Amino acid sequence: MTTPPWNIYYDRAARQARRLFSSMPAWEGLPFVVMEPVIIRARDGLELVCYLSRPRGAQATTPLPMVLLVHGGPWTRDKWGLHANHQWLANRGYAVLSVNYRGSTGFGKAFVNAANLEWAGKMHDDLIDAIDWTIAQKIADPARIAIMGISYGGYSALVGLTFTPEKFACAVDLVGVSNLVTFLNTIPKYWTTWKSLWKVRMGDYTTEAGLRFLQERSPLNRADRIVRPLLIGQGANDVRVKPSESEQIVAAMQQHGIPVTYVYYSDEGHGLVRPENRRSFTAVVEAFLAAHLGGRCEPVGNDFEGSTIEFKAGRELIP
Repeated sequence: MTTPPWNIYYDRAARQARRLFSSMPAWEGLPFVVMEPVIIRARDGLELVCYLSRPRGAQATTPLPMVLLVHGGPWTRDKWGLHANHQWLANRGYAVLSVNYRGSTGFGKAFVNAANLEWAGKMHDDLIDAIDWTIAQKIADPARIAIMGISYGGYSALVGLTFTPEKFACAVDLVGVSNLVTFLNTIPKYWTTWKSLWKVRMGDYTTEAGLRFLQERSPLNRADRIVRPLLIGQGANDVRVKPSESEQIVAAMQQHGIPVTYVYYSDEGHGLVRPENRRSFTAVVEAFLAAHLGGRCEPVGNDFEGSTIEFKAGRELIP
């Protein structure tokens, strides 16, 4: 993809496509890269639809630093198309991989149900299997792989550093769950009907055995195992994943003398909406990845202007 998406008329009978117009003429000529669809087989044979982007001019035989982008939900999916984070990170010199791990929607009920009780289990194994495939294909440098995501993807980033401590070079967690039990205990009352679904998908929070299982699958209880750099972002007004989810794992890491960078936005909720805040967080993430993966990084300049970004921990850890 060397040009932005066009509005296309496709003549099925003639099997010919004709460009009508560009909806984003300002994007004409920008150096976009191709998003490659690939199917990766998990260790138990499940087929995972994944999307891979590589920097322009990357040599097929030279392993690259890579960012694993984990989608949230988890009951949603990654799609093929113009993905802003894929383009941004590929432009900075990283291979980028998105994985439709088990539990992702759009692949049938059996695929969704294969994730039942598999948070930090087979759902994480799928991500590891996809990473191992990129390593075997000499796409990714095994010493320079980051895991990054929002919401469930943030939880996955924390799982990556606590359940497989040395697999990733670093991790970025935006509004991720750190403890499945405290997450369930703090959801808003108008989400109560969701708890019947989570009981099946995550674990039975109504029994002692179920609560023990949920604690076992919670990154907070393995915080002392973290040995790689971690960047956490949180919105103060998040009603889905309360700030306490980020604060408790930051406190646990500090208690064990483990460095962590924690950025906080007083006017955001579940994710970042204001352009000024998105720009500031992107600048921090870019500097963080450059420090630990070695990609390109633009100077921050005025990227914090108008943002409510606050460093609650680890400001000195970001170049």
